[in-house]
Amino acid sequence: MHIGIAGVGLVGRVLALNLLRQGHTLTLFDEDTAYGDNAAGMTAAGMLAVFAELETAESVIFEHGKRSIALWPALLEQIGIADAYQQEGSIITAHPQDYSELDHFIETLKAKVDEASEIQLLDRKELMQLEPDMEQHAKAFFIPQEGQVDAQRFMKASSDYLLNHPDIKWHQEIKVEELKEGQICFTGVCEPFDWVFDARGLGASDHVEHLRGVRGEVFWLDAPEVNITRPTRMLHPRYKIYIVPRPNNRYIIGATEIESEDKSPMSVRSSLELLSAVYSMHSGFAEARIVNMVTNCRPTLRDNLPKIEQGKKITRINGLYRHGYLLAPAVVEEALNGGILK
Repeated sequence: MHIGIAGVGLVGRVLALNLLRQGHTLTLFDEDTAYGDNAAGMTAAGMLAVFAELETAESVIFEHGKRSIALWPALLEQIGIADAYQQEGSIITAHPQDYSELDHFIETLKAKVDEASEIQLLDRKELMQLEPDMEQHAKAFFIPQEGQVDAQRFMKASSDYLLNHPDIKWHQEIKVEELKEGQICFTGVCEPFDWVFDARGLGASDHVEHLRGVRGEVFWLDAPEVNITRPTRMLHPRYKIYIVPRPNNRYIIGATEIESEDKSPMSVRSSLELLSAVYSMHSGFAEARIVNMVTNCRPTLRDNLPKIEQGKKITRINGLYRHGYLLAPAVVEEALNGGILK
């Protein structure tokens, strides 16, 4: 089939990789450059936090998250970056004054799914065996099933792969005006396809009811005095701060979740809170260098759950919220199998 995909962010790329494996030819459309300079998938930390998100998420997030964790290795191998996947577990900790909140958080997870019984309580000695740099923390929990995808490497490598694939034509920096049954319209022209997919995220707000943006803010820090090797969360009175390691002592720091579609630079308040929290977690961050401050908006529906709409020669996928990397492979698989995720 000749298939058109409108929107080549995270979901559009995962779609394209799956469809190429099935032998289809593709035409891609996106307002952004082919390297996703403005895509939410480029901003993301890429955490596969299937348990940590369960506290405030529906069971569908957990089930599809587990499926995505199983699907990611093949996708990354397809584009030549199998080492961009890590599943060595994650750490959750807190300051002593917040231990009761930490215990409550873990008990909530264990009450929701039986698999959470595998979460391990660590004392200082056990924690240091996993993460020697976290010696200042006397208590933590280890979630062995969690991990991460290097989001920035995925975006770059998938761009290279798709741009050089003989079965792909890519219209960059083109605004899609309308999607119809088997048609994508742009610059006053409607191009016919055997099937079309709408994966535009917030770009589909004119066509998807109750779609809104949720703002996220992250820092990229180069911290040569810090050696944390696993995604690590710290419960905080306002946020669950996360620290996600990248090669060469780079860390992605984030947590903010703001009901706003504003993509302006980070606020002083968010900056102070995030940087103060990460410094309190590891004093080595005091000498870290701020490489980047990034803001973006995640497409979100009223129930904070993803949605697939199947029509005649058209499929719409949207609303992955802050769970993009955790859900995209499983949601795309669901869409390609013809089901509707509720």
